[in-house]
Amino acid sequence: MILAIESSCDDSSVALMKIDDYSLFFHKKISQEAVHSSYGGVVPELAARLHASALPKIVEKTVPYLKDVKAVAVTNEPGLSVALIEGVMMAKALSIGLGVPLLPINHLKGHIYSLFIGHEAKLPLGVLLVSGGHTQILDVKSYDDIKILASTLDDSFGESFDKVAKMLHLGYPGGGVIEKYAKKGCDRFNFTVPMQRSKEIAFSYSGLKNQVRLAIQNLKSDITQKDMEDISASFQTAAISHILKQCERVFKQNPFKEFAIVGGAAANQELRKQMVFLCKKFDMRVSFAPLEFCSDNAAMIARAGIEAYKLKRFVSVNEIKINPRCGF
Repeated sequence: MILAIESSCDDSSVALMKIDDYSLFFHKKISQEAVHSSYGGVVPELAARLHASALPKIVEKTVPYLKDVKAVAVTNEPGLSVALIEGVMMAKALSIGLGVPLLPINHLKGHIYSLFIGHEAKLPLGVLLVSGGHTQILDVKSYDDIKILASTLDDSFGESFDKVAKMLHLGYPGGGVIEKYAKKGCDRFNFTVPMQRSKEIAFSYSGLKNQVRLAIQNLKSDITQKDMEDISASFQTAAISHILKQCERVFKQNPFKEFAIVGGAAANQELRKQMVFLCKKFDMRVSFAPLEFCSDNAAMIARAGIEAYKLKRFVSVNEIKINPRCGF
């Protein structure tokens, strides 16, 4: 089996996955959301301390099976540096103690391989990656051959949901709560969809975020529950419309047969519904990462780890490096 560790942000997670059939043998995640909620976002140093406490507790549950571990896979990029360090140090200790090699795993590749937990990878395919820190359209041909077709110029899709929730004092994380409020609201504020006049195929959410800020500011201190629901609905409509418009432009240049949506923000049900309609328009088969594996988790790192294991991408404890800002 592959033992995998994920600690790139605020989730401490460990998994064991069988190499021969990709089946998930063990998976445990401890979320820090409740702790960070009062701050309106993740506090890196606090996240690191909580990882240092949680990871050993989870690993302890895997002790009876460690004799079957052939390698330790760990997220080493991208993410919060102090959070990544905790997972990498735990992986180094296990590598030395078990006498098995290390497999450094790119967190974004983990999201892609969340599509293939329990079965072989089916490539090539196009991918929309929407996570807390990234919004990208990717052309994925193999584990090593991944081309970025569009990326964000500033805020990401998921990050913008968190920031809007913070403006409305709705807590952290913001994705689920904004989606919940949006279901009860209407598109009353008619926010402008970003980059409609730009020829560049990219994403940008800073302007939309500012539109929300000004709308809240204009309401002054008289903001009501209905206002918050309508702001959420108007924002979500514009945010998803932006994704759809940029995806459509990419699809016209890249006629994928298979397309997938992955990442924490891929759990948004309205985004899923709209992407199904768009992919049908272009005669593409669309798939989604299972909801339980959309957010950060060690199962996806284990699945990517098996690909790395088969490619013999082993490193020693002295060679593994942490790259907080690295993408593909």
